[in-house]
Amino acid sequence: MPAASSSAPVRSTSSSLKRPPAAERVYTHIKEAVLDRRYEGGTLLTEGDLADAVGVSRTPVREALLRLEVEGLIKLYPKKGALVLAVSAQEIKDVVETRLLVEEFAARKAVPASPRLIERLEQLLEEQRQLAEAGDLAAVAVTDRCFHAEIVKHAGNEILSRLYDQLRDRQLRMGVAVMEAHPGRIEANITEHGELLEAIRAGDADGAALVVRRHVGRVRELVRGEDR
Repeated sequence: MPAASSSAPVRSTSSSLKRPPAAERVYTHIKEAVLDRRYEGGTLLTEGDLADAVGVSRTPVREALLRLEVEGLIKLYPKKGALVLAVSAQEIKDVVETRLLVEEFAARKAVPASPRLIERLEQLLEEQRQLAEAGDLAAVAVTDRCFHAEIVKHAGNEILSRLYDQLRDRQLRMGVAVMEAHPGRIEANITEHGELLEAIRAGDADGAALVVRRHVGRVRELVRGEDR
């Protein structure tokens, strides 16, 4: 198993009025690195390396690792370290099925769309284009996810929105994996987001749901390695 590198310490700034607690800094460092695949599935993280990377003692590292194990991102092995868990086929299936249920419903409910929703989707689509040109895959994945979350939010169902929020980490991790393995998918995602925006703008609920079904289904194929 590859070992984690301690060569990328978390940046600190003297302008910060109050730094987050040490355990929170470690938690953020590890979680961001797992989600954007700097720590890939199969990477073994050690308390010592993590403490050096963040500039803290080992006690807050242990606290952060326990929290991340509860979230299902790592598995702790006493006296060895923490193993970053790979995304399983079952997890992919579960996430895609949940996304389809939530996002197809939300796409229909978002029609007719408010001017506020249309404006926000246009902004996010432009941000995604700019980030893609800059090659910032982690930021592209975040903006991609925000685009879909905005539609879900405007469906007007708080319970559904909270359910969708629980998928966030898994979506980001899978999104970065797809873009790294299939660079052409970045432009395809942007194109499909544009199609979804136009369907919503036109008041075409069925068309919007169809775009969602194709878009999310294609992501499933790519994450599972079915694209040849």
